[in-house]
Amino acid sequence: MAKQQRIDPRLIERNKAKADAARRAQQKARGKSGRPGGRPGVVQVQPATLGTWISGARPQTLALAIAPVVLGTGAASLVTVNWYDHWVRALLALAVALALQIGVNYANDYSDGVRGTDKNRIGPARLVGSGRAKPRHVLIVALVFFALAAAAGATLIILSGQYWLFAGGVLALAAAWFYTGGPKPYGYSGFGEIVVFLFFGAVPVAGTMFTQVGQVNVEAWVGGAALGAIAAAVLVVNNLRDRERDAAVRKRTLAVLLGDLGTRVFYIVLMLLPFGALAFYVVFYDYTVFVFFIGLAALPAMLIVATAKSPREYLLALRLTLLTGLGFGIGMAAVFAFGGILWI
Repeated sequence: MAKQQRIDPRLIERNKAKADAARRAQQKARGKSGRPGGRPGVVQVQPATLGTWISGARPQTLALAIAPVVLGTGAASLVTVNWYDHWVRALLALAVALALQIGVNYANDYSDGVRGTDKNRIGPARLVGSGRAKPRHVLIVALVFFALAAAAGATLIILSGQYWLFAGGVLALAAAWFYTGGPKPYGYSGFGEIVVFLFFGAVPVAGTMFTQVGQVNVEAWVGGAALGAIAAAVLVVNNLRDRERDAAVRKRTLAVLLGDLGTRVFYIVLMLLPFGALAFYVVFYDYTVFVFFIGLAALPAMLIVATAKSPREYLLALRLTLLTGLGFGIGMAAVFAFGGILWI
């Protein structure tokens, strides 16, 4: 009879440990679930946090909402005794602008996310496109901010007694939604810059002034056009960064239509327009010369866009463009409201 072979228990334990390690490695490669047939490389996406939601509102773009209201209020001070005579209406106008801007940002996140155009975006990740938030939740948040903007706007219209402005409010909400929403968003057809020029420039500046004093002066129209150009420049530099990706997903922004060189030239032209407005103002307001210091942000932005190649460069140019708009709006509002007293 053959002699029975003795098995070393320590060898069994070592083999078991090796098998467990190999199994864990396979589970990690398939995903955390470890289920057979799991898709290789699948990584669980962490749900959105409060910080993620705040980032989704794109706080830096709120400069586009603040500057027109401040400038419109400053222009209104030229035809009233004190710039703060209608401070409640000014705050309501600011609430409308901020809520509408945040609503637009979430609505764009939702619409681009469900279309898949944000799936491989170059810039900061979006809530829907990154999978960190459900599309329905982002849509609800967008609608909440649109409702807040509508409520503040309705209150402002009632206080001013200009009830025909309700039509303008409806138009503003429609422009906010159909930029990337609906079956044929105009932002996908090269019309985004035109609408941004109007609704982040001339319309909010003139509307802010009109709801306070019942009229709109030349200063408000010129300033609104300047801020509209800067707001359009923000969109241009953003779309220039995403131009190749947008073209691949058939998102025909103005940057896609103009091409690389044409878009860079167009951005520079838009950024020069506010200095033309300042040349107009300086003839009538001595202290306008100090507002030319916005060139400290505008000129580097133009140089960067003229040569930019990396997303980081475009992001810096974007921030400098926003700073230019905020500086222009606050600076000219201060010149209108306080005159020479501000600079003594």
